[in-house]
Amino acid sequence: MDKGENLVNIIDFKGLRIALASPETIKSWSHGEILKPETINYRTLKPEKDGLFCERIFGPTKDWECYCGKYKRIRYRGIICDKCGVEVTQSKVRRERMGHINLASPVAHVWFFKGAPSKLSLLTDLTPRALENIIYFASYLVLEVDEEEKKKALKQLGEEQEGRKKELAVQFEKSKKETEKSLLKEIRQTKTKIKNREQQDLTIAELRLRARQQETAVGEELRAEQTRIEEIYQTLQALVRGLKRLSLLSEDEFLKLKEHGVSSFFKVGMGAEALLEVIEKLDLDRLAASLREEIQKTSGQRHIKATKRLRVIDGLRKAGLSPVFMILTVLPVLPPDLRPMVQLTGGRFATSDLNDLYRRVINRNNRLKHLIDLGAPEIILRNEKRMLQEAVDSLIDATQRPSARPVVQILRSLSDMLRGKQGRFRQNLLGKRVDYSGRSVIVVGPELNLTQCGLPKEMALEMFKPFVLRELITRGLAPNVKSAKNVLERRLPEVFDILEEITREHPVLLNRAPTLHKLGIQAFYPVLIEGSAIRIHPCVCAGYNADFDGDQMAVHIPISSAACGEAKDLMLPIHNLLKPADGSPITLPNKEMALGCYWLTSLEDESLPEDKQSFSSNRLEIFSDEASAILAYQSKRIGLRQLIKVRIEGKIIKTSVGRILFNEILPRELRFVNDYVRAGTLKALTTRALELYPPSEVAALVDAFKDLGFWAATLAGGVSFSVLDCEVIPEKPAMIAQAETRISQIESNFRQGLITNEEKRRLSNETWLGVTEEIADKTWAHLEAENPVKMIIESGGARASKDQLKQLAAMRGLVVDPLGKIVELPTKANFREGLSIFEYVTSTRGSRKGLTDSALKTADAGYLTRRLVDVSHDAIIRLEDCGTKEGIEIWRSDRRQTPFASRALGRILAQKIIDPKTKKVLLKERQELTEENIGLLDKYGIEKVVIRSPLTCGAKYGLCAACYGRDFGTRKKVEIGTPVGILAAQSIGEPGTQLT
Repeated sequence: MDKGENLVNIIDFKGLRIALASPETIKSWSHGEILKPETINYRTLKPEKDGLFCERIFGPTKDWECYCGKYKRIRYRGIICDKCGVEVTQSKVRRERMGHINLASPVAHVWFFKGAPSKLSLLTDLTPRALENIIYFASYLVLEVDEEEKKKALKQLGEEQEGRKKELAVQFEKSKKETEKSLLKEIRQTKTKIKNREQQDLTIAELRLRARQQETAVGEELRAEQTRIEEIYQTLQALVRGLKRLSLLSEDEFLKLKEHGVSSFFKVGMGAEALLEVIEKLDLDRLAASLREEIQKTSGQRHIKATKRLRVIDGLRKAGLSPVFMILTVLPVLPPDLRPMVQLTGGRFATSDLNDLYRRVINRNNRLKHLIDLGAPEIILRNEKRMLQEAVDSLIDATQRPSARPVVQILRSLSDMLRGKQGRFRQNLLGKRVDYSGRSVIVVGPELNLTQCGLPKEMALEMFKPFVLRELITRGLAPNVKSAKNVLERRLPEVFDILEEITREHPVLLNRAPTLHKLGIQAFYPVLIEGSAIRIHPCVCAGYNADFDGDQMAVHIPISSAACGEAKDLMLPIHNLLKPADGSPITLPNKEMALGCYWLTSLEDESLPEDKQSFSSNRLEIFSDEASAILAYQSKRIGLRQLIKVRIEGKIIKTSVGRILFNEILPRELRFVNDYVRAGTLKALTTRALELYPPSEVAALVDAFKDLGFWAATLAGGVSFSVLDCEVIPEKPAMIAQAETRISQIESNFRQGLITNEEKRRLSNETWLGVTEEIADKTWAHLEAENPVKMIIESGGARASKDQLKQLAAMRGLVVDPLGKIVELPTKANFREGLSIFEYVTSTRGSRKGLTDSALKTADAGYLTRRLVDVSHDAIIRLEDCGTKEGIEIWRSDRRQTPFASRALGRILAQKIIDPKTKKVLLKERQELTEENIGLLDKYGIEKVVIRSPLTCGAKYGLCAACYGRDFGTRKKVEIGTPVGILAAQSIGEPGTQLT
């Protein structure tokens, strides 16, 4: 096949199939066998012959030049040098040509015997642990059993046992006779020596007693030995009986059988060789038929296992693959330019980890060949084979079986090069390097509309360069691309005019990493600005989880008209006002904007609340309408936050000019808000506006909130605060002294034994918690209404809360240690007064743990999102209604964090709802639970609803729209094609990164 035809085949394909490679296939890829572990000659810096970089195998290192230099130049193309054996060709073939290593002993591929589910384990019906023991030479695998010989072996063991027992009986009899003989001899000697009859009788009685004791001891010894022999032979017989094909034997068990001469009726093997012998004898067709039969007859775990085994076997049969290929006899070697070796300054070399891993395999393989040739003992060969198996494992996948030996550095294996974020697939094949994009730091753009972003002119010019060049040529400002580039480089005014026109209606996409949900990428119309930083609208920060402390954002340009249309119709902030997770508005004014609105709608003199005026009403200024009140403010007759009376819609209302100004920006249906406007109020108004008006009008309202908030916050004098604004109350020392008295009383009761240690701890904790809260409440009450710290906290737009004020000006109180236990000694000081050494040390433990947890758990939360997407990405809305009658029950009495209304909102009823008193049908089945319908449930006191749920959806693929219900991102019924699984995964994962 010529190269042109080959290239056509590479380009013209519809799919890829990854299959197991046979040893013949691996050899067909290869251009030669690698015999030596050497890489390059460090003196000549040329590749060693038959080594890992050999030019004869992989091709020349220089274009059109052989190793020895006999043939140079392109005219010798295709000639193989008769001296060095190198083909004269281009050096780029070193990226394509592979080599191979003929393994001295078969090696199991780590992908197929490790991991779950283990393919070899399912094929051979051996447990993964047993498989590992065989492969790593820890256990023997029984390959064949001769049943006739097995019976003979059992008979032989029985005979041996009887023979040993008889031997023992004979020994006992012999010992008994010897004892009797020696007793008679001793009696005769005693009669000769001792003449006194009485003494003689006593001595003989003593001798007879000693003989009897000796006989008993021998008898007991005999019985113990008989029991031991019985146990040994019973164990051996049980072992022999249990031996069948594919059973395992440990080293000790095999040696015992060998010792007793009953190891000839079976054949054993170890390592991948034994496994290869078993797999070669597998008949997949017959095995598949027997498994199908087993699946029909069995149930439970056996049924599940048979199904798994059948799936693997059918997969191999359909693909036409032999399971033998899972055991390697030939190892492919990657082309050398994919595992390069580079010389560094100072004469040292940097090399790919793969070269070290291949070198280890070649060294062990060559050593094993040498030992086999020498006829080394089996135990040495076995150890060398195990080491070869480990070397190939660490080359293919080092993480599957970590080495038992301590290693300085784990080398990056072939699997590691493919796996994970930095692997070949995600980093190089799926990872995009995008033209028409830029990146810069973000700053706030308070002058922007919600759909706008500020793009630096230089950045925009570089990104829209091709568009500008085309326009320059079209308008006749340049005859060709080269001169158009010169015009652009000179930065003529016409260039910026063209850029302004191009960018006016051309949206750009802004993305902030990490992109945790769809609001991480949004479209904006660019506004050209000076400077180098991108400006973004302050209200879209929440969706991006961005702030202006140095965050960066990437800009991308949609090029085609379809992409621009999609960006305009789907990705502008006006289409992304709601959080996809729960449907709450996310594009909201906060921070200074919320503070400005709060200050604007607050009243100057807090001692004059609206309902309890301390002076007569006639002292308040009265105005006929809003316009005259605003005019009076503009002519400086009244203050912005001064309490006045105004006639609004026929009623006289006590309010202020600030509140009138705030209500002026509200649509008519949302007026008249005559109260302090906090962040919560702004959220409620936006939520209501979303129900009443189209998104474009809601966006205009958000912009109006933003402009008014910033204007008012500026008027407020740029609310600044210092530590002195956090005032410490004068009663604090007395309150702490009181608490200490109570604690000493508790201690006294404990010492007297009136309370237990647990009660003492609980009572002292309650005392300190009580006094901490009391001081915190009094500190808050002590602050004046105009206090900037109180205003910031009250506005609700900032992260600051009463808890921070408690720590700054009241009392820190009890702190927890890293294990979550309460440290009994409280921190009595606050940050304004400063902590003592002891208080500081107890505080730091918890604080430091908090910081380290945040750093460590952020990565975990991101990984959780990825795994959730992986399992749920095929949950897509495929049809309108699956027609199921099933559903799940939601009870009002359920003690859940989410209220009943939130759980039921937007769901479709699976059963009709009937009034428990009148039995009248309130809502029919298949009706959506809207806000009005939930109000109806509350009105009639309905305790339980049965709703359609994805858990009970009957759709064959994906889900149906009726079982899913409302799409919170649009507040409408979910559309067909919506990837709700990914939405759910992102909704769980996105807050996870912020909780840490």
